[in-house]
Amino acid sequence: MSEIKRIEVGPRMSQAVVYGDTVYLAGQVAQGKAGASVGEQTKDVLARIDALLATAGSDKTKLLSATIWLTDMGRFAEMNAIWDAWVAPGCTPARACVEAKLASPSYDVEIAVIAAR
Repeated sequence: MSEIKRIEVGPRMSQAVVYGDTVYLAGQVAQGKAGASVGEQTKDVLARIDALLATAGSDKTKLLSATIWLTDMGRFAEMNAIWDAWVAPGCTPARACVEAKLASPSYDVEIAVIAAR
């Protein structure tokens, strides 16, 4: 049986959980860019994802799936421009993107990913 490794454990959730050769990231928001444009928030979120994946022994070339929540689908193209420049060519994950209210009005994008190690 594989060991469960938790990264950045908090009272409510862990930012990442590793089980076997799979890495599960919690939904990431732009803590450093709250209130900024969707593009700036997306860059911040993706940098956070890169850091968490590295800590877990993975990287964006090993993404399996991604779920993206936007507060306004009218900003879909703005988010996608940043996503498309970040995602590794030929390594795009299965992906869903939906419009939703987020935990704070200062956040306009949240992204959760699952990756292999």
